Amino acid sequence: MRFSVQREALLRPLQQVVGVVERRQTLPVLANVLIRVEGESASFTTTDLEVELSSRMAVDGAQAGEVTVPARKLFDIVRALPDGSKIELKQEGERVKLSSGRSRYTLATLSASEFPATESGDVQDRIEIDQGTFKKLLERSAFAMAVQDVRYYLNGLLVEVRSNGLRTVATDGHRLALAETAGVADGEIRRQVIVPRKGVLELQRLLEGGDAPLELAFSKNHIRARLSDSVVVSKLIDGRFPDYEAVIPLAADKVILVDRDAVRQALSRAAILSNEKYRGVKIEVSPGVLKVIAHNPEQEEAMEEIEAETTVDQLSVGFNVNYLLDALAAVDGERVRIRLRDGASSGLVESPIDDTTRHVVMPLRL
Repeated sequence: MRFSVQREALLRPLQQVVGVVERRQTLPVLANVLIRVEGESASFTTTDLEVELSSRMAVDGAQAGEVTVPARKLFDIVRALPDGSKIELKQEGERVKLSSGRSRYTLATLSASEFPATESGDVQDRIEIDQGTFKKLLERSAFAMAVQDVRYYLNGLLVEVRSNGLRTVATDGHRLALAETAGVADGEIRRQVIVPRKGVLELQRLLEGGDAPLELAFSKNHIRARLSDSVVVSKLIDGRFPDYEAVIPLAADKVILVDRDAVRQALSRAAILSNEKYRGVKIEVSPGVLKVIAHNPEQEEAMEEIEAETTVDQLSVGFNVNYLLDALAAVDGERVRIRLRDGASSGLVESPIDDTTRHVVMPLRL
């Protein structure tokens, strides 16, 4: 195995794949990157047995072969070399030698045969979508995923292919975020899969904006996302996602229209004096006015008053301020529509000009 390449060209694929390498591994080879040279290109692959990342690039002076070397060490060396450096990697026995100008490094290797290949199985369905569109779906929903919840099916993102488009849904039991787009699948494909948190975060990191193509392929136990020069393969969570549509409070008929930035700033200021543990704020609504009130155990109080377009009178409900801020950040437009039912029911946060995103926040008893 041998090839040479410019530092900047090598840094990009290494940056793409090194994120999946854990600091502590159950197998030594999981700390390594698999380098495979074929023809005039080299591919770089890493895995943690749940998510596999691979990236391909063109190289010079290619000599076919495959080997694994410590991923973070290789990345750190390449990153530390001067801009514009020409780098040569060459395998010699059980070592890989990296040379650039007057710099020489020798890295230990493990056999490529020890590297665990992800068997993604037969592809059952396949859809194509713009990277920018899918990235926006993830940005508007993935933040609501649970973190290490015992309900393991919440520690991921539901990706649902519907007859009329694609929908992503996440919930941690306290809030729910839904985003959807139309026209990415033919009416024959209907599928629900739960992508684990790490797979979602790696995909978010790799996706570029704009109309660059993204292919999503679904097999029984895996999802494969093929970008322009890289591939993400993730295991799926084997579980049943909650009936999220039943959670969306469609009966919430008390509507408040407010300036999005004004309410975000008011919530951020009031949060300073909220209870550090529960992060609760009270929303009080009366005709033309929305009040944000926060208390803490030290008997301190914050009250913010914002102009609102509403006829609702004498409604008060408590929410976690961080969940409200996350929902507001994921909504487009200058104004936001908040729909409430009563003081003990969930609130619905959405854009008055865009019905493709919905954010549900459970109430807090304050």
